[in-house]
Amino acid sequence: MFIQTEATPNPATLKFLPGRIVLSEGTMDFRKAEDASTSPLAEKLFSVEGIEGIFFGHDFISVTKGDVDWQHIKPAVLGAIMEHFMSGQPVMATAGGETGDEEFFEDADGEIVETIKELIETRVRPAVAQDGGDITFRGFRDGVVYLSMRGACSGCPSSTATLKHGIQNLLRHFVPEVEEVRAM
Repeated sequence: MFIQTEATPNPATLKFLPGRIVLSEGTMDFRKAEDASTSPLAEKLFSVEGIEGIFFGHDFISVTKGDVDWQHIKPAVLGAIMEHFMSGQPVMATAGGETGDEEFFEDADGEIVETIKELIETRVRPAVAQDGGDITFRGFRDGVVYLSMRGACSGCPSSTATLKHGIQNLLRHFVPEVEEVRAM
């Protein structure tokens, strides 16, 4: 088994590509070891000293480290991923992944919300997944779009620039009713 790694814009996060499906649908974000009880793979990864976050996408795993060098823990992370997939165990003890958080918006904004969701799904999420993260629509109220950033995007130094200059400008261009984009 060959596992590729890619750097992400977040220097504390590496993206691991095992060459197979990680989650067939949805995503999962584990911000601490206590949250990992639903995933044998996440539990195994959190056993590596220095790991502070794990994110599962469709075909990748983003791992966020604490105050430790990648050169010290990367071999252990690669070993844990390889051992897990070779064992045949499921990634999740329960089926599926998170499909998103509860949304909110004003009823009169239904068409605007559908346009925003389509833009996020078709233009934003694929680009963010390339960087080892995910971004989901949470709501739209009073001209403000609320988004949830997870994986490598959570805590990334460039996430504010991505939100304000990239996503906000894209949404404003196609949906004039959008005034601002905020992370939740």
